Amino acid sequence: MQILILTCAFLCGFLIMTIELLGGKILSPYFGGSVYVWGSIITVFMLALSIGYLLGGKLSLNNPNTRKYGIIFMLAALTVVPLTMGHVAVSEWVFDVTDDPRYGSLLASIILFLIPTIILGMIAPYSVRLLVRTTHSSGQTAGFLYFVSTLGSAGGTLATSFYLVLWFKIDHILYGSALILFTIGLIAFFFPQPPLSATVNSNSKA
Repeated sequence: MQILILTCAFLCGFLIMTIELLGGKILSPYFGGSVYVWGSIITVFMLALSIGYLLGGKLSLNNPNTRKYGIIFMLAALTVVPLTMGHVAVSEWVFDVTDDPRYGSLLASIILFLIPTIILGMIAPYSVRLLVRTTHSSGQTAGFLYFVSTLGSAGGTLATSFYLVLWFKIDHILYGSALILFTIGLIAFFFPQPPLSATVNSNSKA
């Protein structure tokens, strides 16, 4: 179980950075590659992840199990597909509305990346809840999981910027990301559900 969750967290971190870096490639033909564009993309991703962390934490309080965990991955995959199919049309429409690189890139980033990144952000806190078994080890468990997830983000950054964008088209990378997310979701969904920890209840000891 631990290996499954850590692998999922690593791949989630990897794919978040892959999609974020591709965001710059998607928007650059319309709004350029200035600091305004990257500022817009990073802002939207940070905002979306913060919302996802909050929602994922709340969701993990209600009977956490790998079936729900897998559904989150599959939902993320399903939101990446319309992003892949519609990023050109959305970017062109936003450019027609405003060619200002600041507000145009911000609006396009919100439309394209907000929902997928919110769902991806839900994975980290849910992963922590599935791994934590005692309140005594909760901090160490959360720290190690975020360590693994951040390693995935670093790997995704290097792999995407150094290799993937040179070997594949943007749409192919995005479709591949969606396929990986959906496959992970299926594996987690059909993996035996872990027993709920009876020890993770700090209130009962208060």
